[in-house]
Amino acid sequence: MLNSGIRRYLKHGTLPQLRVFEAIARLGSLTRAAEEIHIAQPTASVQIKKLSATVGLPLFEQVGKRVYLTDAGQRLHAGCLDVFRALTALEETLNGMRAVESGHLRLAVSSTGKYFAPRLLGAFIQRYPGMNATLAIHNQKALTERLANNEDDLYLFAAPIAREDVVTQMLVPNPLVVFARNDHPLASARRISFARIAAEPFLMREPGSGIRLLAMKLFEQRGLAPRIRLELGTDEAIKEAILAGLGVSILSRFTFGLEPEPKQLVCLDVEGFPLENHWHFVYPVGKQLSATARAFMDFARMEAKAVAREGVP
Repeated sequence: MLNSGIRRYLKHGTLPQLRVFEAIARLGSLTRAAEEIHIAQPTASVQIKKLSATVGLPLFEQVGKRVYLTDAGQRLHAGCLDVFRALTALEETLNGMRAVESGHLRLAVSSTGKYFAPRLLGAFIQRYPGMNATLAIHNQKALTERLANNEDDLYLFAAPIAREDVVTQMLVPNPLVVFARNDHPLASARRISFARIAAEPFLMREPGSGIRLLAMKLFEQRGLAPRIRLELGTDEAIKEAILAGLGVSILSRFTFGLEPEPKQLVCLDVEGFPLENHWHFVYPVGKQLSATARAFMDFARMEAKAVAREGVP
């Protein structure tokens, strides 16, 4: 809450008055000050009268043809310079925020983007080495909560979200596949039916995970229910469970990295897969994106496909 003692300074356009005051104090002449600021001399005189009335003390005294600061004027002049220095520092900070080269980007992504997003962000930082960035990785539930609280500059979801209060922009394919261990009985089979996959022990991410929501939707659309053997909280845990021969799982093609085929894993040839899906940029409706965030989105549209395909034939 503002100190009640300064409220009177906020009622009468004090900054323009201080501009005139500083020029008169520096030049020792109201006429020269008016000429420098490009205002009429009577206007400058009115501004000083208003400022003196606000302060409640005379600010200048005229001796001969020159005006001098009173004691109150000297105190005000010192404070005036402090205000101008503070505004200058603020403008320099804001200029830095307006410039991509020295800006800051807070990016939050879904867990399936933990290999893709750092490479994309790293390529962007190489182009703008003076900028700073933070990267947060969460499941879809946590990511959606951060979005609702407007905690970051941009959000990268593994799939579109059905909300009217956000802007969603498609970025790059994020196909879904069925992962199994490379010695699984179905590893060499072709055009496996989804019903056959539904009969396999299934490894599922925890409630709140975006990939879980997508997988459950696939089963529901086909009138099937997964035989869930384990619910696991991370993609790495899913991978280890697959390698342990505990079941199969529907995951993003890039969940375990961007290499052509993760070691000891195989993408089963299931009808309808790879399933079309995309990563999406998301941010709240009405959010004022910084220059850095806008530049990152533009960069991502041009470079994301190349980054996603790096090492993938």
